[in-house]
Amino acid sequence: MFDNIARLRRFNRAVTREVGALDHSYLGRGRPLGAVRVLQLITRQGTDIAHIRAKLALDSGLLSRLLRALEAEHLIQITTDPTDRRRRTAQLTPAGAAEMAAYDAIGYAKATETLNRAGNRQQSLLEAMDLIATTLLRDQLEIRDADPNDPAAIACLQSYYDLLLEKIDGLTPDMLTLPLSDPDNYRAPHGAFLIAFSDDLPIGTVSLRPLEATIAEVKRLWVAPHAQGQGLARRLMQAIESRAKSLGYIHLKLDTNEALTEALTLYRRDGWSDIPAYTSFPATHWLGKTL
Repeated sequence: MFDNIARLRRFNRAVTREVGALDHSYLGRGRPLGAVRVLQLITRQGTDIAHIRAKLALDSGLLSRLLRALEAEHLIQITTDPTDRRRRTAQLTPAGAAEMAAYDAIGYAKATETLNRAGNRQQSLLEAMDLIATTLLRDQLEIRDADPNDPAAIACLQSYYDLLLEKIDGLTPDMLTLPLSDPDNYRAPHGAFLIAFSDDLPIGTVSLRPLEATIAEVKRLWVAPHAQGQGLARRLMQAIESRAKSLGYIHLKLDTNEALTEALTLYRRDGWSDIPAYTSFPATHWLGKTL
């Protein structure tokens, strides 16, 4: 059996070569990859420099040098917040926006070429990439509010419904509503729709809607397969329970199906207990929790 460390280091070398990390001119446009990664995080509306530093884990000296170089090329402009002199913002200029469009076009073509090399194994390759990226970016995972009709929310719900259709016998697509028929119930101040993002890719969701004045229902906990096993489901449940408490709810309910064994195990381990049935099929188990 091949040494696991050697396999990982081989993978690192392959990625380094593929992305051009050592090239003085990334994608042939005259700048190293580090400068381009900084440029990618800057928007026309402006990006806080502290956010860029945290996102890329750069020391302030290196980031300052990269920003000065981009500014000298007239690709960005840097401003200081008049109310807080310590806060600086970088903003794309029209020339910077045009340069990013050129990088995006070249990058898209290169990514297409890489996927084409995989032939009929593209899906397996993408799933492996998702697993690796989510693992490496675990420290940058963010749970954020979303509107229930946002495209990211719809994508998460579709993946959740796909899972239900795969797992639950007798469930059919016409029993599932997409988009949600009652989106206002998942918006403040009534409820919430949370999405877990890994570098802006949605990888998990959970939501909350009101049932009575002090009772709310937790709905549609889902975690992408490549993000499972890292404690994300528990983090989402803790986040939605905290949100429910902040909205004034005292009791929570949820329903689930016996086929979703991992979810049932999580709920029971986190203090949810059986309650009388309050919904019908596809639910087979009903649980409650007092906050």
